[in-house]
Amino acid sequence: MDTNDEWITQRTGIKERRIWDNAPADAASELGFKACEKALKKAGIDANTIDAVICATFTPDNFFPSTAALIAGKLGIKGAFAFDISAACAGFTYGLSVADGLVKSEQAKRILLVGSEVISRSLDFSDRGSCILFGDAAGAVVLEASDTGDKGILSCVNYTDPLGAEFLTLPAWDKKNILAMEGQKIYKYACKLMPEMVEKALAKINMSVADIDLLVPHQANIRIIESVGERLGLPAEKVVINLQKFGNTSSATIPLALEEAWNSGRIKDGDIIAMTSLGGGITASGIIIRF
Repeated sequence: MDTNDEWITQRTGIKERRIWDNAPADAASELGFKACEKALKKAGIDANTIDAVICATFTPDNFFPSTAALIAGKLGIKGAFAFDISAACAGFTYGLSVADGLVKSEQAKRILLVGSEVISRSLDFSDRGSCILFGDAAGAVVLEASDTGDKGILSCVNYTDPLGAEFLTLPAWDKKNILAMEGQKIYKYACKLMPEMVEKALAKINMSVADIDLLVPHQANIRIIESVGERLGLPAEKVVINLQKFGNTSSATIPLALEEAWNSGRIKDGDIIAMTSLGGGITASGIIIRF
């Protein structure tokens, strides 16, 4: 490509990405399976106590069976229900909202939520405007019902603007399965909607930005993340950034960033964590969690 490291870093903040060369047909479920294994081990939970498996992905192994069903099979889970969510880069936060509703409506007590993406299979590696941004990854969390009412997911806000659907696409039929993006238009959407989603999620529970201890945003572009932090009035130390290591891994970016923040001690008991994302659709969401 007609590009170099300096050009990429200056415009995106990305220094490294992970690409699964010659990815097999079951790559999304295999990556998701590995992330789920780690999450279950960390939580000290047996896979067969899971009631539901939700996979957020726009690079599924098949139209059906769902990637979530295949992940459940690889984990040896029996008796759970499983399904995929397609909300592009907002898939993980949409998944949190759905999982929250399933738990609160008592349809499931323990849920495995995973974002798994093998985006390299959808890229045109001659297009420097898109292929330099994306990487392959998966991240998973375990959610369960709790008697402690002051902790957990406090607020969820989801939004779709179909008028922007044409600006970020991955066709399924009659065309090449190649991701196409109008970067400047997506940038404007992200800088506007991501902070708005956080503010709306906070307003639902009578909180303000001052209550946020840490923001874990979708890792799309350093300029977007910095703009979101600035618009919310958050200092840099309250915004998690790790896209320099992984690039944009879509629905896996927030769980990847969350794990790094957790392992480095940036999340403490009782902290208020905000999450926000934006993806094709145009989809956007904001989540407020007390740890």
